[in-house]
Amino acid sequence: MNEREFDAFYSGSVGRLTGQLYAMTGDLAESQDVVQEAFARAWERRTELDADGAPEAWVRMVAWRLAVSRWRRVRAALALVRRQGPPADVPPPDPNHVLLVEALRAIPEAQRRAIVLHHLCDLPVHEVAAETGRPVGTVKVHLRRGRAALARLLTDSELDPRSGELSEVNRG
Repeated sequence: MNEREFDAFYSGSVGRLTGQLYAMTGDLAESQDVVQEAFARAWERRTELDADGAPEAWVRMVAWRLAVSRWRRVRAALALVRRQGPPADVPPPDPNHVLLVEALRAIPEAQRRAIVLHHLCDLPVHEVAAETGRPVGTVKVHLRRGRAALARLLTDSELDPRSGELSEVNRG
């Protein structure tokens, strides 16, 4: 089958095959996916496919096998989830942690990265500069501006040192 014949074969049978696989699987999106994958595999073998040798049956069989393979993978994944049991209870995040993360998200990325690397990862300024590819002076500016921005954002929050109650947020 040459390219032109394959194009005609595809155009004439893709809708019919999708409908047939939909009837077999009960899932339209799944049937569209497996039929397209089967046609992609048929395209690779188009020179071997004979227009008179039931290429539609070949594509339908490949699509069906793909659908069954997907079901098996899903079933195996579900069995694994069942064996592992329900997920462990995870306590909610500390409100102070949430405040800090929200404030960090509100400052520019370069400042945020410098703050995190220096204050949370305990990297000295020269290592922050090396990791970010910025001069030491630029990192110092990012740190100063980032701390000032965080101070403005966290004013009157539980993380404000003037509130009398220091945060439980630790390094790490």
